[in-house]
Order: sequence, then C-alpha cells, then structure tokens
Amino acid sequence: MKQNILVTGASSGFGLLIANKLHQNGYNVIGTSRNPEKYGATVPFKMIALDLDSEQSISSFSERLFKEIPKLDILINNAGFLVAGIAEEIPIELGRQQLETNFWGTIKVTNAILPHFRKQKSGKIITVSSIIGLVSFPNTAYYAASKHALEGYFKSLRYELNEFNISVAMIEPAAFKTNVINNSIATINRIPDYDSLRNKIQKFSDELLSKAEDPKLVVEKVIKVVLTDQPKFRNIVGKGTSVMINLQHFAYGILEKNVLKQLNK
Repeated sequence: MKQNILVTGASSGFGLLIANKLHQNGYNVIGTSRNPEKYGATVPFKMIALDLDSEQSISSFSERLFKEIPKLDILINNAGFLVAGIAEEIPIELGRQQLETNFWGTIKVTNAILPHFRKQKSGKIITVSSIIGLVSFPNTAYYAASKHALEGYFKSLRYELNEFNISVAMIEPAAFKTNVINNSIATINRIPDYDSLRNKIQKFSDELLSKAEDPKLVVEKVIKVVLTDQPKFRNIVGKGTSVMINLQHFAYGILEKNVLKQLNK
C-alpha cells in the first residue's frame, strides 16, 4: 500500500521539488498551498488549502485532509517565508509575522496532525529548517530566530513522541538555488548608519548565491529520511555545512571572524 505524505508549502521552492520527487517515487502525496486552485492543474499530486496565518484554515484543514486519505504516514513541514534586512530596520510587526508563520504556523499544523499519529501509534515528522537555524548570519535576524525556535521545539518534541513510535527529524540546508530570496520580504526602512554594512552584506550574499548548489541535494536528503525507519534528528545538507557546525560548537570565534572577514572585503 502506498504511503501517504503531506507536504506543506508545496507550490514552489523545496516543497514543490520534494512533493514532485515523492510522487515520482510512488508515494501518495498531498500538498498544501494558500491558493491550491492556482496550482492544482499544474502539479501531479493533490493540493488542499492551508494558510499558516489563519487559525480557521489550520483548524479545518485536518478534517479536509482525512477526507482525502484514511491515514497519514509522514508530515513534511516546509511552508514559510524569509524576512531579509538589518534587524533594527525591520518593523516589529513584520518580525512578529515571521515568527507567526514560520514557527507558530508550523507548530499549529503539527499539533493538528499529532492526534492522528498518536492514535495509529506511528508517524514521521520531517521539518525543513535551515543552516541559519543553527548558525546565524547578518540580514536574517528574524528568519534565524524562527528557525532556531523550530530546532529547539522539535528537539524537545522528539522525546515526548518516542513512546508513540513517532519520529522527528530536521533538514538543515545551506544556500541552494531556489526562489526563497526572490520571494523574500525586505524592509523599506533604511537607517543611514547601516549603509556601508548593507552594501557589504549584499556583496557577500551575491557571492554566496552565485556558488549555491542544486536543490536536488536537499530533495535527496529528504528522501533518505523518508526511507529511514529511525532517522537521526539533525540532517544538514550543503557544501561546508559540517565544517560550519563544528566551528560553531568548538570554535565560534573563528566562524565569527570568517563572516566578518567576508563582510569587510
């Protein structure tokens, strides 16, 4: 029998690539989007409506989901967005929205699925986080905060779900060629004192993105976790990520100097 997999945010970016690959591999995939009618005819899998910013949408989507399928085997949390900008320049309301969508929205969706996983005594929760959830970089303060929060939350949750045979895993990609930057929200508030730093950050980001890898590596990592009965919690993927994490844990000062060196070029 085909496994049923839910992929949130499946209309673009990693979510679309992951959902398409899982469908090609023979899984029954259900994707979510705020506007499923816009994408339903262009994807080979079922799409249902889900808005992470709407309490009503989240509370009703579970009921709609289980009208489509009798059982869910895997939840892949992917939906979210990026707020880019100097931390002081970002309005608090926009920062709050970043946390509301990326963190609270993901938690609410997970909580909507957990009763079904507990009842069936099985399930797997895979959350697409980011290397920025482990190592922060300039211009991503609220995005980093949302991803750090997810890392901490699911790190605790995995212990609580162990007795129900529900596994929890995180995917932490580095920089990859997706549309996340193009779809990001950038603040229009500009504080002149940051102009020099802003230009250096832009140069640093352009260089980083020019060397970004093919996102199929992230898809392959997700597939590997899907196929693993007891996946490890942390699954980093991307060039230099292992070194980056080791530097953070054992020599954070060196990592900090390397980032500042790049910004001061």
